[in-house]
Amino acid sequence: MKNIDPTARVEDGAVIGDGVSIGPYCLVGPDVVIGANTKLVSHVNVTARTTIGENCTIYPFASLGTPPQISNYAEIPTQLVIGNNCVIREGVTMNCGSVKGGGITRVGDRGFFMNNAHVGHDCIVGNDVVFATSATLGGHCEIGNYVFMGGLTAAHQFVRIGPQVMVGGLCAVRNDVIPYGLVSGDYAHLEGLNIVGMRRRQFTRERLKAIRAFYQKLFHGRGVFAERLVKLQPLGATDPAIAEILAFIAADRRRSLCLPAEQHDHA
Repeated sequence: MKNIDPTARVEDGAVIGDGVSIGPYCLVGPDVVIGANTKLVSHVNVTARTTIGENCTIYPFASLGTPPQISNYAEIPTQLVIGNNCVIREGVTMNCGSVKGGGITRVGDRGFFMNNAHVGHDCIVGNDVVFATSATLGGHCEIGNYVFMGGLTAAHQFVRIGPQVMVGGLCAVRNDVIPYGLVSGDYAHLEGLNIVGMRRRQFTRERLKAIRAFYQKLFHGRGVFAERLVKLQPLGATDPAIAEILAFIAADRRRSLCLPAEQHDHA
């Protein structure tokens, strides 16, 4: 059974799942799909080809599926897909994809987006993320699972942030952040590993010791970074997290790597 407030406007063609609640003054476009038991509290705008999963809660003045914020936007239908069990707080904005970027913006399951957070066009956001107040993504960013974005942070377009990264507050993230990294500073630099997050994911002491040793050798060892990277490749066989970091570094990328503040050689 659906519960739609009489002041809400749900256009013909919208697909509304069982148990959905649409509160006062919400606007739902004709190409929108809303999964079962999702709640739009009030004053929520959902437009374009936006799909929202099940059991989400969306708070007042969130705006989902609005056009990409690019100067050459052409009014061609594109998508925003949001997973299940997300909490989207007041004033959050998520843009649909652009044609040149593939036409789709994706947000995973169980995300918690605090007030005024923003997900730009063509971003791919993983599961179990937390975006604190006003955390912002430029277009085409890739955000891994279990990432925490601190308040008032901003990621440059095309930045990749690996799984289980913690980004401190007030950071400008201009470069790719390795999986399990901890970054902070006005212009984000790599502080170390997100040990707290890794412990929460049940990493043992032995694994943490091995990954820390690998990190120290890679980012603080002797010689040039590229040479250290080659020498450490065999360690990828010793632990899945090390293999994940090495694969992340090896992948094609538009941005350089985020490095420790004292690191001056090129990655």
